[in-house]
Amino acid sequence: MFQDPDSPAYHYRVIARALHEIDAGGPQMRLEDLAARIGMSPGHFQRLFSRWVGVSPKRYQQYLTLGLARQLLADRHSALETALQAGLSGGGRLHDLFLRWEAMSPGDYARAGSGLTISWGWFDSPFGTALVMGTEKGLCGIGFAEETGTEATMTDLLARWPRADFVEDPARLAPWAEAAFGERRGETPLLLSGAPFQIKVWEALLAIPSGHVTTYSDIAQAIGHPRAVRAVGTAVGRNPLSWLIPCHRALRRSGGLGGYHWGLPVKRAMLAWESARADADGPAGDAARNSTSDAA
Repeated sequence: MFQDPDSPAYHYRVIARALHEIDAGGPQMRLEDLAARIGMSPGHFQRLFSRWVGVSPKRYQQYLTLGLARQLLADRHSALETALQAGLSGGGRLHDLFLRWEAMSPGDYARAGSGLTISWGWFDSPFGTALVMGTEKGLCGIGFAEETGTEATMTDLLARWPRADFVEDPARLAPWAEAAFGERRGETPLLLSGAPFQIKVWEALLAIPSGHVTTYSDIAQAIGHPRAVRAVGTAVGRNPLSWLIPCHRALRRSGGLGGYHWGLPVKRAMLAWESARADADGPAGDAARNSTSDAA
């Protein structure tokens, strides 16, 4: 299949390969060595990195290490309960995107999509090929296929609404999908389909700022079920709208990444992408963007 070297999905595949190479080669790997393993010139590799995340490979490397989760937990552990009490849940800014959401009624949820027409299509995203689904009310599903494969991703999301009618119609979804992945500004409405407990968990996830993380136990505490950590983890894993409902920002209390429904490399890339972009807004990020000769 032809790969457009300017597409976000192609960039993600290069970044994912770099992640594996950095883990294998250690944090002191030079730019020239890393670029050679990827099969690119150092200059091309650095330019691609900077286009994808906004900082140089040297600056970005710290966000690709296995210690990222623990660092985020120590430095950017969000006060989730405070955010919820302040009324920050139920919607928020994601870069230039405004999210608004509504949940299906319990009756609609119980009908498993009966009488519902769901459009679907494949789209480029910063984290590889993404399957996007939506109704007339908004997006209802996003899954990533780089680690799981397109067939498994499709099967997974189709099973969320076993009685719905599905129609391939990417043009209908394009404005919402492009806003979701940062290709244009706009409002993206979300239609959540889940049990009441799941909806509470997903609402809590929406309160976590970009570049920050929380823990499964903090989510359990915030929604009033402090002993339901395992159930929270299950609900996080069942999130139908990955990335927009940021389940990648939920970590274990120890600082471990925990699981991720679409593959841990995707979760690590999302956390690194958000963290690097958050830092790029400050003086250190400006300096990194201006650097053209850093090693990896």
